[in-house]
Amino acid sequence: MTHLLILGAGFSGKAIGDVFKEAGFSVSGTTRSAEKAESLRALGIEPLLYDGGTISEALAADMARATHVVQSIAPGKDGDPLFRAGSPALSVLMPKLEWAGYLSTVGVYGDHKGAWVDEETVLNPVSARSVERVEAEDHWLDFGKASGLPVAVLRLSGIYGPGRNALRNMEDGTARRLIKPEQVFNRIRVEDIGRSAPFLAGKRLGGVWNITDHEPGPPQDVVAEAARLMGVPVPPDIPFETAELSPMARSFYGENKRVSNAKLRAAGFEFRFPNYRQSLADLWSSGRWRG
Repeated sequence: MTHLLILGAGFSGKAIGDVFKEAGFSVSGTTRSAEKAESLRALGIEPLLYDGGTISEALAADMARATHVVQSIAPGKDGDPLFRAGSPALSVLMPKLEWAGYLSTVGVYGDHKGAWVDEETVLNPVSARSVERVEAEDHWLDFGKASGLPVAVLRLSGIYGPGRNALRNMEDGTARRLIKPEQVFNRIRVEDIGRSAPFLAGKRLGGVWNITDHEPGPPQDVVAEAARLMGVPVPPDIPFETAELSPMARSFYGENKRVSNAKLRAAGFEFRFPNYRQSLADLWSSGRWRG
């Protein structure tokens, strides 16, 4: 029986679990709270409580039967929870493992002043959280090399989808058009993340993969497109220099790059939502934008 364990079954993890279930896998996922555990159960994902620390007997038993794993838990200062000092070897925890996916971020590339980057680009992480991601990536890739198993690092760009998008922000009154000249971002619809992991697993592909749309663009253009679809006024421009932002939000604007997905497309993956315009139109017309 093929079994997927999702470590950190959040927005992206649940989307991945949906597609694996459609392929006939049994799926389990970890969460930190009993309340979220029930929401996972309602989606057909067997819930397991895990805070990234001690591995319970139930989680250990699930790991022992996992043929596939997706790790979505952020590493933090202590590193990836599965590669911390004193942790049992992954090959011991998951003896039946056939494929592993690690969800990382395009933040590991750092700032490239709007230039294109791909999987061969030298990493230059700026923020502490991106430095931690690079270390975690290395642990997973080294495990793949040592074990001979395909281990894929999925570098995700800005994630959005049902319930988390510019249309919802417009309705909530939180949409803002922050203007920073020449700034662009890539994005990725959560359902395409969900499809990319089983695509790589099915082909037993490891290595690094950018999971991102075709079209990096200015963030204010996404807000304008949402307003156009909804038939409401476009929010006023706000110069980035005068905007009130959290330190984390401001740090995102300190990195400017265009991320290529050419490698994934060359492998045969077809994006269902290749750009934000097509994706927002789908969310609006289907009514799924509210989640």
